[in-house]
Amino acid sequence: MSDTPSYGFDTLQIHAGAQPDPATGARQTPIYQTTAYVFRDADHAAALFNLQEVGFIYSRLTNPTVAVLQERIATLEGGVGAVCCSSGHAAQIMALFPLMAPGRNVVASTRLYGGTLTQFTQTIKRFGWSAKLVDFDDLDAVKAAIDDDTRAIFCESIANPGGYVTDLDAIGAIAQGAGLPMIVDNTSATPYLCRPFEHGATLVVHSTTKYLTGNGTVTGGVVVDSGNFDWSASDKFPSLSQPEPAYHGLKFHETFGPLAFTFHGIAVGLRDLGMTMNPQGAHYTLMGIETLSLRMARHVENAKKVAAWLEADPRIEKVTYAGLPSSPYYERGKKICPKGAGGLFTFGVKGGYDACVKLVNALEIFSHVANLGDTRSLIIHSASTTHRQLTPEQQEAAGAGPSMVRVSIGIEDADDLIADLDQALAKATA
Repeated sequence: MSDTPSYGFDTLQIHAGAQPDPATGARQTPIYQTTAYVFRDADHAAALFNLQEVGFIYSRLTNPTVAVLQERIATLEGGVGAVCCSSGHAAQIMALFPLMAPGRNVVASTRLYGGTLTQFTQTIKRFGWSAKLVDFDDLDAVKAAIDDDTRAIFCESIANPGGYVTDLDAIGAIAQGAGLPMIVDNTSATPYLCRPFEHGATLVVHSTTKYLTGNGTVTGGVVVDSGNFDWSASDKFPSLSQPEPAYHGLKFHETFGPLAFTFHGIAVGLRDLGMTMNPQGAHYTLMGIETLSLRMARHVENAKKVAAWLEADPRIEKVTYAGLPSSPYYERGKKICPKGAGGLFTFGVKGGYDACVKLVNALEIFSHVANLGDTRSLIIHSASTTHRQLTPEQQEAAGAGPSMVRVSIGIEDADDLIADLDQALAKATA
């Protein structure tokens, strides 16, 4: 398919990156379930290994099925390239890997998925990296957190769990002023609702497990490269601007230009970290993306209806959905996510921790799982699960206090979802 900007989102989500299979004419992208690929001759093999020619070597690095998915997601996000990997958590490490070094830090929002907070505050310490967690509504605090060792700014477009919308324009301006890349986790919004590159992002990451796949079948992640960052403007990013010993002194930015980060992600990141996406998982995600716009529109429609009902219910303390006019992020949401504020939010139940547990146990349609972005409606009590490892202060800062539950509203009949919540709330607050 030609890369024509006149194609709309609905067309690109089906066709971008794909062609009929040249060997058989198969219309759907085949699952290339193979570990290796036959070289034409010794010179061809050498050119591939020297990064002088693009092609397939070994499926830890590149695979035809995964390559279609990479191009499709990059096209939908408006990026120049993408690297798929084994999970959203893997994507975050893949995004930071070329930027960081021992002693370096990332400035990150306090409003992040609990697993990300744990990864940033605990796990990355083992690499000698650190994270400074800041309230991204306090722009002065974000600026003050940046120092000579900062190498990236990280946030979520629509934060998990509370549905908080980040002011990407303001954060992007700060990142640009500091000469730093802004990394945006766009999992909760997807490129249908939010286009972070249009708001100053350098890199976008996704857990493709969630809305992109949309059916709760496979795990995966992706790092999308905008191609708009000058990695050679300073000496902060030697992995991209300086000679790479493993490739005879090749300089990724000098050689590959806007695609430097993407090529590094494959040639070094996947080569050495091995966080590979399997081709069958890529196939499931490609099929899911074909209906992304249809699903996201329904997620938003249902979420607005359910959130409005909850907000009016006296058994509910508060609802955090940015699609409600009462939300402090309502106007920002319309700017950052003009097609809607997604399907993810939290609400507080009167009766606190115990009432939340009773609510979760009493629901019949909602599934109690540690996932989001499924066609099915999902619920979880974050304080006792996804955010359990955090301190009470960190839980509150992340919007996951003990009286809050997180819902991922699916594409079922909204009236059925409301009825299910109604009967469960009656039992939880009796």
